[in-house]
Amino acid sequence: MKSLIFQTASKYLLPLLLLFSVFILLRGHYLPGGGFVGGLMAAIAFILHSFAFGLKETRSIVRLNPRYLMPIGLALSIMAAVSPWLVNLPVMTGLWYDEPIKLIGMVGSALVFDIGVYLVVIGSTLTIMFSITDTI
Repeated sequence: MKSLIFQTASKYLLPLLLLFSVFILLRGHYLPGGGFVGGLMAAIAFILHSFAFGLKETRSIVRLNPRYLMPIGLALSIMAAVSPWLVNLPVMTGLWYDEPIKLIGMVGSALVFDIGVYLVVIGSTLTIMFSITDTI
């Protein structure tokens, strides 16, 4: 039995939670947040939608199999971690661009690393949730 109120609220909460997860991701440079917390927020948005509308409709929104997000995110994180080594710096040293970008601020390898973590967390959480829901 599906609730009309829950479905209506979920329609509005999904884009808001996804936008907030991106805000948390970008905020993680200087304040608490980052890829892990932002990824959990995004995964919770999709899980909330699947509770309201069912797994089939949520999978049609995601479009990409969440399992593909994990290797993409892992590759981004590894690339961000190893890239300083290519310019004779220790691994995991932050590389920063000289000019700040509007609305984001200073961009560097830490942001690429956080985006990779963001994708890994979304992919792993949704893969687990979708596989559990498939078996029920």
